[in-house]
Amino acid sequence: MSAEEVAAVLQRLRTAYPQAGTELVHDNPWQLLVATILSAQCTDKRVNMITPRIFSRYPDAAALAGAPLEEVENLVRDCGLFRSKAKNLSRTAQRIAHEYGGEVPADRDVLMTLPGVGRKTANVVVSNAFGQPAIAVDTHVFRVAHRLGWSTAKDPEATERDLMTLVPQSLWSETHHWMIWHGRRVCHALRPQCEPCELAAWCPRMGVVNAVGEEG
Repeated sequence: MSAEEVAAVLQRLRTAYPQAGTELVHDNPWQLLVATILSAQCTDKRVNMITPRIFSRYPDAAALAGAPLEEVENLVRDCGLFRSKAKNLSRTAQRIAHEYGGEVPADRDVLMTLPGVGRKTANVVVSNAFGQPAIAVDTHVFRVAHRLGWSTAKDPEATERDLMTLVPQSLWSETHHWMIWHGRRVCHALRPQCEPCELAAWCPRMGVVNAVGEEG
C-alpha cells in the first residue's frame, strides 16, 4: 500500500473514531499498569470491574507490595489466569516500591523487566501514561493490520515493526487506538462488518469478497 493510501486509511479511521483512546479506566500510571497486566485474555469491561476493588484497598504500588498473595488472588479471581496475574502484580508492585520509589518507570525497556509486562503492555503504558509514541499490537491491531495487508508477519512484534514503517511516528499512538476501536466495532474476528466498513475501498479482503460475488 502506498504512503498516500495509508494516509487515506488513517484519515478515515480518524474521522470514524475521533474519541478513540484506551478504554481501561485509570487515574495514574500505576493504575494503568495494573489494568493492562490484567487485560491479557480478559475484556476491558471486566478489568474495569476488578480494578476499583484493588485500588480502594491497595491504592499504590507500596500498598500492594505488602498485600498477602492470597488476598490479591481473591481480588482478581474473576479475571482469566488470575493466579499468575496476582503473582505478577505482587512482584511488580514490590519492585516498583523498592527499586523505583513507588513510581512506574517511563522507560519501555525497564518496564519489560517487570513480571507480567511484555512489549504490548509496556507500549500501552508509555503511550497512554507518558505520551511516548508507540504502537501496542494486541489481537485487534494484529487482525486489522493483516486484513489491510499492512503486515504479513507471524507475531505481534514483527507486526509492530511493519506498522512503525508504514505509519508516521507522530500518529503511532493514535493509530493504535483507531485500529483497536475498528477491530472491536467493525472488523470482528468471526463476522466482520465488511459492507459498511469505512476501509472497504482499501481492504484486500473486500476485493476477494466482491470477486466471489461476481463469479456467483
